[in-house]
Amino acid sequence: MDRNGLLPHAVAEAVDLVVQARVPVVLSTGRSWHGTRAVFEELGLPPGPTVCSNGAVIVRYPPQEIIKAITFDPRPVITQVEEFAPGSLIAVEEIGRGYRLNNRFPGDDLTGELIIEDAEQLSSRPVTRVIVRDPTRSEEDFEALARHLGLHGVTYFVGWSAWLDIAPDGVNKATALAEVAAGFGVSAGDVLAFGDGRNDIEMLRWAGRGVAIGDAPEEVKAAADDVTESFDQGGPTAELRHWFG
Repeated sequence: MDRNGLLPHAVAEAVDLVVQARVPVVLSTGRSWHGTRAVFEELGLPPGPTVCSNGAVIVRYPPQEIIKAITFDPRPVITQVEEFAPGSLIAVEEIGRGYRLNNRFPGDDLTGELIIEDAEQLSSRPVTRVIVRDPTRSEEDFEALARHLGLHGVTYFVGWSAWLDIAPDGVNKATALAEVAAGFGVSAGDVLAFGDGRNDIEMLRWAGRGVAIGDAPEEVKAAADDVTESFDQGGPTAELRHWFG
């Protein structure tokens, strides 16, 4: 999907070619499962696994089954953020439901059930992900914030906007996809992966052929084996049709 949550028809048609060839198609996203299910259904994918929350959650659908959920203690991260970036919006994920958060996020940033809690409540139990958001900060500000915080013991991804995704240490899309691929009996060398965000870098390096979408930041393109057109121009369509058309 593009950054507006839209799935171009040409991309859906190209993905269907892969499905018809009986090749596994696995969505791998930083989104929560409840924010991904509609895309799974729109693509008409057969029952199988989906990687969510930057690799911390693996869901099999349909029917819905949480195959794996890796958690960590959010307290140190939340304490650091409140100390060094007071006023930041903080949310923790509730798998399949929504989020617990310290205040409302802008627009439709978060979907599902949204429960307002204070920092102590947010820190009270293990989570799969912490999200830090501050619309008044730039992407560069958040990169500096991530470096300043140190964030030892977790993995972090700076998003397209002033958005910081914090996952369990050593967990990313590549670690989850390696597990999923092994379940299919597929080696990394036989995986074709597409990505356009910094949270895709490990995945693009891991896959036998990692392809960056043309809109991606330069460091994402540098991690890939090839670069497609921008998403608005078709993104992964030409690459998929090359192999499956």
